[in-house]
Amino acid sequence: MIRAERLTKQFGATVAVDDLSFEVKPGMVTGFLGPNGSGKSTTMRMILGLDNPTSGLATVGGRSYRENPAPIHEVGAVLDPKAVYGKRSAVRHLTWVAQAGGIPTRRVEEVLDLVGLTQVADKQVGGFSLGMSQRLGIATALLGDPEVLLFDEPVNGLDPEGILWIRTLMRNLAKEGRTVFVSSHLMSEMERTADHVIVIGKGKMVADTSMAEFMRLAAGDAVRVVSPQAATFVPLLEAGGAEVHAEEDPGALLISGIDAARVGELAAEHRIVLHELTTRNVSLEQAFMDLTRDSVEYQSHPAA
Repeated sequence: MIRAERLTKQFGATVAVDDLSFEVKPGMVTGFLGPNGSGKSTTMRMILGLDNPTSGLATVGGRSYRENPAPIHEVGAVLDPKAVYGKRSAVRHLTWVAQAGGIPTRRVEEVLDLVGLTQVADKQVGGFSLGMSQRLGIATALLGDPEVLLFDEPVNGLDPEGILWIRTLMRNLAKEGRTVFVSSHLMSEMERTADHVIVIGKGKMVADTSMAEFMRLAAGDAVRVVSPQAATFVPLLEAGGAEVHAEEDPGALLISGIDAARVGELAAEHRIVLHELTTRNVSLEQAFMDLTRDSVEYQSHPAA
């Protein structure tokens, strides 16, 4: 388990991480989301002992990373897949890491096969594409067969087959009871992969909840209705406690405050014809945008 307790990091006058407390539990994939500059990478670096917190504490398995006598066997991480010596081959890089961590060299062949790099094992990693470097980074993280894994933007540079592969890998690792903590800007992938989400903005906690609850809260139980009698239906809905907004499509209404079943009952009671009655399905991307709208460091505007 990963635990952050009132974790804070300042760089001069800038507060990158502001009093964060959370737990990343085993047996599930936890997505770590936030706009650019929100403090995600800094938080991961503090968990791994690469940055010292200004205050607070980050622990893995109940102790700080630096206190672990054999960290490669407990924690695997990919923060920068290109941070390798380019003149080494993939197999030499992994062999060097294995020997440094007291890992049998036969494990090198196993992880190369697992990440699909066996055929390029003897090639210099400086010539690897970003996607191949991601696979090598993941192989390095898995060398010690650790119980805790941290991945920072692991799908960057991967093709569709590679994205499906990493999604399946992370879910399988979680099913084995491991702790999997992954940051990503690719919301569609997080929606398919994560069981739980931690969302931060400007270094502060925005949400810490299950994916299902996060989506439910963002959706706000909104219901879309299309009716040729929309003008008649609006006051009936409002009298029933609903908040109603007209949409651009003729006869389309977006309703909140009551659920789809109650909307249907009201329509039946008053003989209102409905052409559509659906609960609004919000994507993770839209939910994320709604909740972090005030936490974006650089606001962009539509082009003229």
